Amino acid sequence: MPEGVIEPRLEGTVALPGGRRLSFAEFGPPDGRPILWLHGTPGARRQIPPEARRLAVRDDLRIIGVDRPGIGKSTPHLYGSIAESAGDIEALLDRLGIDQTWVIGLSGGGPYALATGALLADRVQAVAVLGGVAPTVGPYAIGGGLVALGKTLSPVIAHARTPIGIGLTGMVRLIRPIGQPALKVYARVSPEGDRRLLNRPEFGAMFLDDLFHGSRKQFSAPLADVLLFSRDWGFDLADVAVPVRWWHGDADHIVPYEHGVHVVQFLPDAELLTLPGESHLGGLDVEERIFATLLEATS
Repeated sequence: MPEGVIEPRLEGTVALPGGRRLSFAEFGPPDGRPILWLHGTPGARRQIPPEARRLAVRDDLRIIGVDRPGIGKSTPHLYGSIAESAGDIEALLDRLGIDQTWVIGLSGGGPYALATGALLADRVQAVAVLGGVAPTVGPYAIGGGLVALGKTLSPVIAHARTPIGIGLTGMVRLIRPIGQPALKVYARVSPEGDRRLLNRPEFGAMFLDDLFHGSRKQFSAPLADVLLFSRDWGFDLADVAVPVRWWHGDADHIVPYEHGVHVVQFLPDAELLTLPGESHLGGLDVEERIFATLLEATS
């Protein structure tokens, strides 16, 4: 990692009911205000920007990145719906001795963050969603974006998830030696906002470090995400009882800005915060504003 990029203070796993395990990484002081960070699709527990890691130390924040099942050392498991993930989050909070927390969900982590706001409202203070995925079925559904493609492919993934996951894991391992050049190629074809972030040495290093750590043993979680995004989420948006602050770039090329506008109107206590000219990764460049807004939502 480049100089100045803070490594996790602690990494480990916690036991879940039924014998599964969930892996996590912590940044900032152990007695800081806890913030759960739910990674995107793809992503893993270290998908926390360098600036957020520095702010954790400076502002007394205990940021906890959580691997979903099938990533890192988290036991592979396919939830019946996104709502079921809240039970794992509750077990994690219990094991880490956390009574109250704030939650941030990036992109594919957005639906999981909203699930905590609906089902763990007694423990979740507020939720921030950064370019979050919207429902594709049911009364809150909206079409378009890459998630619509995932919905089309979900029948194939449902029948061949295990071999495809093995193939993805092997592919990520193969590209490890050329990770930096491959990231530069991806940055070159990305929108201007995302390209600016990916070309920062410390951000690019974080991105690759997270990818390679998350895929060291397995890399099937993105496939589970695609399947769950294409199904009923298992909770109503109207049941998200905590404050939600939704950040979305108005030039997002992966999850359209209109999806954020759409979802926010159904949430009881929500505010859409537009990132002008930014694309999908825009929320990873305004961490200080996100933390301040999230904490102020319950002040």
